[in-house]
Amino acid sequence: MDNKTLWEGVLTRLAPQIGKTTIFSLFKDSIIKNIEHGVVTVGVPTPITLNFIRDRHEIRLLQALKDLCSEVKQLKLEVMGSLADNEHPYKIDIKLFQDLNARKIRKLPNKKEVMIDGIRSKMFNPRYTLDNFIPGQENQLSHAACKAVAAKPGDIYNPLFLYGDTGLGKTHLLQGVGLEILKNFPDKNVVYMTSERFMNEIVAAIGKKHTASFKEKYRKVDCFIVDDVQFFGNKASTQQEFFHTFNELYDAGKQIVMSSDKPPRELDGLEERLKSRFGMGMVVEVLLPDYETRLAILNEKCREHQTLIDPEVLEFIAFNVHRSVRELEGILIKTMAEAKLAETTPTIKSAARAIRTLSQDETTFKGIAVDIDKSVVVRSCDDVIDIVADYFKVPKTDLIGANRRKEVMVPRQISMYLIRHVLDQSYETIGESFSGRNHTTVLHAYNKIATELEKDTRIKRDVNALLKEMGV
Repeated sequence: MDNKTLWEGVLTRLAPQIGKTTIFSLFKDSIIKNIEHGVVTVGVPTPITLNFIRDRHEIRLLQALKDLCSEVKQLKLEVMGSLADNEHPYKIDIKLFQDLNARKIRKLPNKKEVMIDGIRSKMFNPRYTLDNFIPGQENQLSHAACKAVAAKPGDIYNPLFLYGDTGLGKTHLLQGVGLEILKNFPDKNVVYMTSERFMNEIVAAIGKKHTASFKEKYRKVDCFIVDDVQFFGNKASTQQEFFHTFNELYDAGKQIVMSSDKPPRELDGLEERLKSRFGMGMVVEVLLPDYETRLAILNEKCREHQTLIDPEVLEFIAFNVHRSVRELEGILIKTMAEAKLAETTPTIKSAARAIRTLSQDETTFKGIAVDIDKSVVVRSCDDVIDIVADYFKVPKTDLIGANRRKEVMVPRQISMYLIRHVLDQSYETIGESFSGRNHTTVLHAYNKIATELEKDTRIKRDVNALLKEMGV
């Protein structure tokens, strides 16, 4: 088989393991460049892409290649910058994976619309599934309990009561239970709602003297999911109606799932009879994820957004954001949004700025000292070379030496461009900083990057990010 067919087969085989969204975001511009003496060379467009694949998927890729082509013995990854913008005969139609993924997402909330007076799956977020919840070691019990309830609703762990601080994933788990039940039992009536909505509907029903129809509506569901029941505190009418609804559903063998910020016994302003019923089934605490789990969550969010971010930036965010998953996602989204608007790539410094803005943290962060407000002082050619080498994760010796690999050539040309653009050094002086290259080589590099900035969005993002790091 030809290289294009082989690569399409490899990615098709990998898709069920790593997800179609990951395939689209990581491999959309990749190719099999050649196969020689059992070594498969896979080309990717950027160093960041190469690092992601090498760190997370190299073993799977090699195994899939061996399964489909017996002569394969080794995998080699290579940066081919031209892949991001140019057509190549070995490129596959990666949109096939994007379209399949999009259809899967659209289908989920409409598994089978079973409406009860206009409510039910309108409240479900199709992204909140049990499969994409990353439990980590600390939340394996809560995740397992939700999976068990979804497999046998009303038969095990009834009621299921989840509690924990704000932003740790309780809503994700609750909605995931509802969506999983709908997937397993399409004909069941599943209601998810917030406690606030339940209270508002009671008030409206009392005002319109429609309490009988209100009671009938909620007492015929198969699974009743209520978020944030702590807000029932000191609301006598709401508690009374919920008490009777709870009893009717429980006695009929229907599943009840609830969440709160505290365990049942610690809920303020709640009647003892409700506290007793809330605690009669399975009560599980949802805990703050540890560092490794936070990092896994960030990687998953990057895959969802089809965005590649330097692993060091993700590690910095995971290390320094540890109050809630919601805050973790907020920092990541803000970092990505700012980079997109400025046409740059996310850096540790931009992530630190987002953390300070949203979290009001100090400018000295765990694991690394970051002065957010102070730009790097650039006074010499070496200063620029150091910044570019660090940004592209290329050894400085390679950058100024004779290495002509693509992943070194482009950063070298960008270095020359920035030295000329920022420091206004002569072409001869710049050449001396790069192992004595002549002025013609530097002039060519400068003109090439200046031209690429007009048409290559990737080069433009990298240059803008570097200029921002230098405060220019």
